[in-house]
Parts: sequence; C-alpha cells; structure tokens
Amino acid sequence: MKKLIWLLSIVLLGCSENPETYIQHLEGYWEIEEVTLADGTTREYTFNETIDYISLNDSLFGFRKKLKPGINDTYYTSDDAESLKIKIENGDLNLYYSTPYAEWTETVLEASPERLKIKNADNNVYLYKRYTPINLDIE
Repeated sequence: MKKLIWLLSIVLLGCSENPETYIQHLEGYWEIEEVTLADGTTREYTFNETIDYISLNDSLFGFRKKLKPGINDTYYTSDDAESLKIKIENGDLNLYYSTPYAEWTETVLEASPERLKIKNADNNVYLYKRYTPINLDIE
C-alpha cells in the first residue's frame, strides 16, 4: 500500500506544470476573454476596446501597456505603462507590477501560445486569448 501511495505521489507531482515554461508565452498582445470572480461569477467579454501588450527582456523585467487596436497592425496608446518583474516563487510564476501610484502581484495559472490565465490578489481569474489584429486589404 505504501508503495502504491508513493508511486501515485510521484506520478501526480511529475504531471504538474513547470511555471518556468510559461515565461516564453507571456510576451505579446492579449485580449481579455472572461473574468471569473472569487465568488464564482463569470463575465464574458465579446468585444474589447483595449488590449494588453506585455514586453519582457532577458532579465525578466519589462512592462504591460494598454493599447487601442486600429486597422492593419496600428495601435493607439498613451505613454503610461506598468513596470513588470517576473519571479518564480514556491512553484508559482508571479508578476510584480508597479506604477507611480500602486504596486500589486498576480500569479500566472496557465500560459500557452494562445491562452493566458492569471489570478490577482482578490482571487479573480482573468482568461486572455492571443489578440489577432484587424487587417483589411486596402489599396
């Protein structure tokens, strides 16, 4: 029985995601798809006026910025950006943000080429999909 429990523990731990693999997928343009609040309520977003752009360097520092998408890969934005630092702590990938007005942390639950799932300090879970630009064939 002890051998079975030990073997089952190894299999379950071996199947858990390594949060370091999420880092390669963070950078880019993200569009919010839904938010699940801590109480279980879900809100879906079918249209977004803004998207998030995440930029990182090799030292795991960067920024997140809100953009308004235009046509044919154009974006409109202000000079405002949130400084971003990434840390792996206790098996989690944490995002540390700071602005002149506030500091906060979010935890990446999932990151792939097409999806990004983040939990904030209030236990609200944000699901993003990779943003697809609007391209029109204009001559």
